[in-house]
Amino acid sequence: METRAPFVVVGAFVLATIVALFGFVYWLHNTGGLGPRTAYHVQFDGSVPGLLIGAGVLFNGIRVGEVTDLALAADNPRRVNATISVASTTPVRADTKVGLDFQGLTGVPVIALEGGTQLTNSGPVPTLIADQGAGQSMTQAARDALRKVDSVLSENSEPLKKTFANLETFTDGLARNTGKIDSILAGLDKTVGGGTPAQKITYDLRAPRNLGTPGKTLKGQLAIPEPTAVAMLETQRFLFAPAGDYPGFADSIWADAIPKLLQARLIESFENYDIAHAPLRVADLGQADSQLLIDVRRYRIATDAPAAEIGLSARIVDKNGKVIASRLFEDSEKFDKLEPPAAVAAFNEAFGRIAREMVGWTVQALQ
Repeated sequence: METRAPFVVVGAFVLATIVALFGFVYWLHNTGGLGPRTAYHVQFDGSVPGLLIGAGVLFNGIRVGEVTDLALAADNPRRVNATISVASTTPVRADTKVGLDFQGLTGVPVIALEGGTQLTNSGPVPTLIADQGAGQSMTQAARDALRKVDSVLSENSEPLKKTFANLETFTDGLARNTGKIDSILAGLDKTVGGGTPAQKITYDLRAPRNLGTPGKTLKGQLAIPEPTAVAMLETQRFLFAPAGDYPGFADSIWADAIPKLLQARLIESFENYDIAHAPLRVADLGQADSQLLIDVRRYRIATDAPAAEIGLSARIVDKNGKVIASRLFEDSEKFDKLEPPAAVAAFNEAFGRIAREMVGWTVQALQ
């Protein structure tokens, strides 16, 4: 027995030390640290689901103490009285708001204190009144909301039935008259200019063919870049002077934008003169010996006395950018009726004369 006695004493001492250590840690965790404490009564008018003695007390989200006592009020079965112990430095006021908060995924309840401006009443233990419904959880709030919705639906069941019945009648009427509605919408679409757009009529410019037997050929490789023009001329529409809307030309367009169309037909004119030495586009050629630069001045229909008007400014420059020759080519052709076919025929006549002059002038300048 003398040999075993020291082991019993040592074991009891170690066990007591462990229990004391755990007790100290538990006390330190629940009290929030050492220091003076102040007790307050809290009065809840309703249930406090899950609240336990030892639950935390938060002030503006910061833990300041714990619940030390919970009891049912003897004079009111709906009331719950709680006692909390918080750090004396906590600025609790008589008008501090009291509620029940549910923290974390598990919804652990804590008493939440917030704000307050008035000084606390004198007395041994001030009483704080919790907000109405402070103990209501999210689940309870959702159930109450659903009960209210159900009550509203029950009270208005007859009007709702009539509304759904009228809606069903309306949809049945739409289904029976689908064809008529489609016809009405199609007519309205045509009235406001919608629907399938009208097919455009495309017109091309004709290059002159009978340029005679070439007496002289082009010297060196000539390139014709795309002509330059103001933005108004970068279009396929017919242009007019003075500008305006001419219904006969609404569905008529040129085969390409005006500068590109003139470039293509000028190259074709040189080919009709001497295809063996005809110029090319810059994109089809590396370093050209010379370039024919065209600027489109006018390409329009004068409407006072209907006439097709074309104005082109031409310059021939060598590979170093030196201007070899320059000239302004202008021509016009009158026509009788202001309509696309007559206008296009007039443009062909005016352009044919300009193209013949430009080919002869270019060949002469490059000799």
